[in-house]
Amino acid sequence: MIQVGILGATGAVGQRFIQLLTDHPEFELRVLTASEASAGESYRAAAKWRVDSPIPERVADQTVRRTEPDAIPDDVDLLFSSLPSDVASEVEHDFVEAGYVVSSNSSNERRATDVPLVIPEVNPEHLDLIEAQRANRGWDGALIKNPNCSTITMVPALAALEQFGIERVHVATLQAVSGAGYSGVSSMDIIDNAIPHIGGEEEKMEAESRKLLGELGDGEVEYHDAAVTASCNRIPTIDGHLENVFVEFAEDPDTEAVAAAFEDAETIDLPTAPDPLITVFEDPERPQPRLDRMVGDGMGIAVGGIQETETGIKFNVLAHNTIRGAAGASVLNGELLAEDGWL
Repeated sequence: MIQVGILGATGAVGQRFIQLLTDHPEFELRVLTASEASAGESYRAAAKWRVDSPIPERVADQTVRRTEPDAIPDDVDLLFSSLPSDVASEVEHDFVEAGYVVSSNSSNERRATDVPLVIPEVNPEHLDLIEAQRANRGWDGALIKNPNCSTITMVPALAALEQFGIERVHVATLQAVSGAGYSGVSSMDIIDNAIPHIGGEEEKMEAESRKLLGELGDGEVEYHDAAVTASCNRIPTIDGHLENVFVEFAEDPDTEAVAAAFEDAETIDLPTAPDPLITVFEDPERPQPRLDRMVGDGMGIAVGGIQETETGIKFNVLAHNTIRGAAGASVLNGELLAEDGWL
């Protein structure tokens, strides 16, 4: 078993990490860290548990540690980070310099030239950026990122369609409130409402998707040359980001070819990976967040509403934003790191 820990274990994404790692077949959860105010307490006392399953007993009585390298046992091989990005931008470096491999959900450095931004089913070869990262920064460990929750919903579907030559993408998102954290959107703001702006989200989708679909060259990624435009909206669903995607191609695929491409999208042989990667619905009213966010145990991508337009194809895509779009994505990246010998 590979010994692992969670940085920032008491927050919403940290709790999802615990849910996914408690009975993991390859990882043993050894370490939980949080802020100085929580260090020294039992996890049960430090965390207000809000995940939709009971708090695991073996975790509840663990003592929360300081989020510092000297608080981590030497036999821990991999750390998962759900730290706020302003904290992670400094703290993650301390852990990597100390020799730890960090699989991070935090948004800092996703676009750094020597930091792998990875979806294992889409661009596993981008892990090779670790070599450039270590050479550039003198690090003994490594830092790897998963993309933003809205980006990770869309990009596996786009990758399945790359065979037709993607030239332009327009996406409008309908994002769940859990993406902003438990206290991120007040009930008075979101009930009976929709908020047509999520700060920084559009820029993340537009840049991260092109990096994920890009080609790894000599120590850096050449971004995909497709034009990507995003409009990001918050709606009053709890979990599950639904997105309306419009794609223009160099070729002219019909809906049957697009559906077949989605169904043929390859998964990856890792414990947390869904099979199939993409579930295609023929019912034009699907996918829906409440009904379909747990496809593939929350790690799958659901697609429906495939239609031809005057300029290409449009479809709807859905994924669970705190499982596939956050903790689950980091765990899957950790499995890929182990599989490829980076630990």
